[in-house]
Amino acid sequence: MRLLLLLLLSIILMTLDYRTNTVRSIRAGLSVIVYPVQYIVDLPGSFISWSADTFVSRETLQEENASLRTQNQILKAQLQKFTFIEAENVHLRELLQSSKRVGERMLIAELLSVALDPFRRQVVINKGSINDELYVSQPLLDANGIMGKIVHIYPLTSTAILITDPDHSLPVQVARNGLRTIAVGTGSANQLELLYLPNNADIQVGDDLVTSGLGCIFPAGYPVARVIAVNTNPSLPFAEVLAEPTAKLDRSREVLLVWPSNASLPEMQTPCTRTQLDPES
Repeated sequence: MRLLLLLLLSIILMTLDYRTNTVRSIRAGLSVIVYPVQYIVDLPGSFISWSADTFVSRETLQEENASLRTQNQILKAQLQKFTFIEAENVHLRELLQSSKRVGERMLIAELLSVALDPFRRQVVINKGSINDELYVSQPLLDANGIMGKIVHIYPLTSTAILITDPDHSLPVQVARNGLRTIAVGTGSANQLELLYLPNNADIQVGDDLVTSGLGCIFPAGYPVARVIAVNTNPSLPFAEVLAEPTAKLDRSREVLLVWPSNASLPEMQTPCTRTQLDPES
């Protein structure tokens, strides 16, 4: 009997809900009353789900962070390598441009070692007499100017003396006015001294020095140094003039070996040609 009454009441409520808005208003009111109860009942499950998502997300973020840091370190290392390769590429391009300026046969060599004696400025390069037609006193250049010349040739390597060595001298001239002088090494890493210039010589700080071509060793007109100091003393017959080499003597890794043509040497081509063929004479 009770079940029949409940069934009849359900039918009546469904009919009223479908035909009128009365039951809807009651249901809306009941839902407002029941909502806090539903929220409280659902709270433990929501907390457990949130906690699980939070801890899983934290662990995932830590793993992703560690992976990204590793990738970042790898990319930084690769970037350093690419930076070095880019710098080396630029340097080789500069060497190529130097060879075009010289306009003669050239060969790129690499430095193997540098003399440890603080008063000697010599280097060893990876070119020798077996596969390369080198000769004593052959010019050694870099992308910025004259570096020195070869003094000893071995089967696989060669020794070159730099222009800053105390035993090296180089005929030069001032690019501004053609004044000729001799640039000798001082033993310092980046300093040359110009000899036998009178106190009234037309030379000043900032003047560029280039090879004169005299001596039949270095091509004429190639950069050598820039004047950095001019000191005069009336009690002395000559001025003290110092210059800084334009070549990067303490930084260049690749150098340029040049076979000068007769056109780049002075007008006395016959003696110069004979000097190249027999450098010991």
